[in-house]
Amino acid sequence: MDIRRRPPKPPVNNPNRFSNDNDDQPRTKASDALPLPLYLTNAVFFTLFFSVAYYLLRRWRDKIRHSTPLHVITITELGALLALVASFIYLLGFFGIDFVQSFISRADTNNEFEDHRLVTCLPRGGRRGVVVSRADANNEFEDHRVVTCPPRGGRRVVDPTLPEEDEEIVKSVIRGVIPSYSLESSLGDCKRAAAIRREALQRITGRSMEGLPLEGFDYESILGQCCEMPVGYVQIPVGIAGPLLLDGCEYSVPMATTEGCLVASTNRGCKAMYVSGGGTSTVVKDGMTRAPVVRFASARRASELKFYLEDLENFDTLAVVFNRSSRFARLQSVKCTLAGKNAYVRFSCSTGDAMGMNMVSKGVQNVLEFLTDDFPDMDVIGISGNFCSDKKPAAVNWIEGRGKSVVCEAVIRGEIVNKVLKTSVAALVELNMLKNLTGSAVAGSLGGFNAHASNIVSAVFIATGQDPAQNVESSQCITMMEAVNDGKDIHVSVTMPSIEVGTVGGGTQLASQSACLNLLGVKGASTESPGMNSRTLATIVAGAVLAGELSLMSAIAAGQLVKSHMKYNRSSRDISGAMTATTT
Repeated sequence: MDIRRRPPKPPVNNPNRFSNDNDDQPRTKASDALPLPLYLTNAVFFTLFFSVAYYLLRRWRDKIRHSTPLHVITITELGALLALVASFIYLLGFFGIDFVQSFISRADTNNEFEDHRLVTCLPRGGRRGVVVSRADANNEFEDHRVVTCPPRGGRRVVDPTLPEEDEEIVKSVIRGVIPSYSLESSLGDCKRAAAIRREALQRITGRSMEGLPLEGFDYESILGQCCEMPVGYVQIPVGIAGPLLLDGCEYSVPMATTEGCLVASTNRGCKAMYVSGGGTSTVVKDGMTRAPVVRFASARRASELKFYLEDLENFDTLAVVFNRSSRFARLQSVKCTLAGKNAYVRFSCSTGDAMGMNMVSKGVQNVLEFLTDDFPDMDVIGISGNFCSDKKPAAVNWIEGRGKSVVCEAVIRGEIVNKVLKTSVAALVELNMLKNLTGSAVAGSLGGFNAHASNIVSAVFIATGQDPAQNVESSQCITMMEAVNDGKDIHVSVTMPSIEVGTVGGGTQLASQSACLNLLGVKGASTESPGMNSRTLATIVAGAVLAGELSLMSAIAAGQLVKSHMKYNRSSRDISGAMTATTT
């Protein structure tokens, strides 16, 4: 930002005036008073201190050996004592230079702000903002606050209700005296820290954050585990699809989304499943993975590690070491693949009701430390070598599975297909073959043999506090449709090999997300069997995906997709008034 202000008073007694980044005169430092450069002065006094200390210790040892009184000193020893004291005083002062300098800079900055109140202006027509002096500002700004001016017709970005103490902290954040990330630890009040950070951000950027709510959120709950440097929270509406009849239980499925028709479509699929007797699901595998990459001097040596890890006689030993990381972590398998002299070791373990990434990482760290005894030449390149594979589409997850591997199925009666889904069994079977199977193969899809599994997975993930980024592998799904009972009914199934969910830890402990988990009956850790709640949540996700697949495929087969989106996914609200208010 370009800076302009009235000429300051002649710096007679205080040459270290506050200046901006464009000032030509350098800021005066405490170290400028030294006759030599700082690094040379430090070297001299460090050498002097340790040299005379060593000399005096040797002299006193000799006096003790020869029974010479210690208080009897020579001229040389006296000089050494004086040099020791002088160097000690310098070193003591040296370590306090930065401390003293901070007070000097703070005092100068405060004086400068007393002389010049800054008014920061937003860009106008592509021009950069300027800072004008208090003499050029209106009298209404006589409170010496930093005021951000908006473009023509806008509003000021300054909060006039900000307490004076918080105002000073905002100024310090803007000047860089107080780091924004340290506000929570410095103030001890997370909400106040978020408000101050938000105000400082508005002044720095010159952009209002009106519309992003600040009130009504527990910022203490996210400290150190969910989000850093918060300035508010985003509101996402939560809709309910269901009841989803799955494995004899009814679930009202919460879906957080801003896509129109999604909840309504999934709800229609749930209805079709419900009146047809519901669906059934099975968790065929449950194990979180982590795959470090290690390197050796030769490929032969890397092969020896592979043979050692995959030898069943060594598994029990590795399991004992791995399982020390948690009372829920239980090592299930170890697989190793090579790329030259690099080894990628994929560990899989059960993690109870937690999603388990941290848990498995701790166990892997324990095993790597244990392996250094037999493989001291092993160089650990990274705790994750992407053979896991986390937050990326990967064939290894599609084939081997990661998290919960679930298959869910339902048989929809023919009359329900006609009355509720508005299509036919034959049309659905043909469309599934040509779109989800053949079309995905033509596109070279990896785990994407479905219509829109990621839509439902993302919505349920956000509502229940899962990691939205893990939607990448959790949405890998193949949808199968087959005519049964002499072509009268349709058998629908979804196979999802890597649903990564948990009911404890991370975002699941936040109030809103915890409420959604409670609605499903899977909040927190299971008291009956470790891991039961997270496995149930995975089956609910798969059941909701099946409902969503069934409804969307029916809409496409019936030619209703565009019509329904034009009706329910487009706002009919007159926004011309809002647009006028925004531009004036």
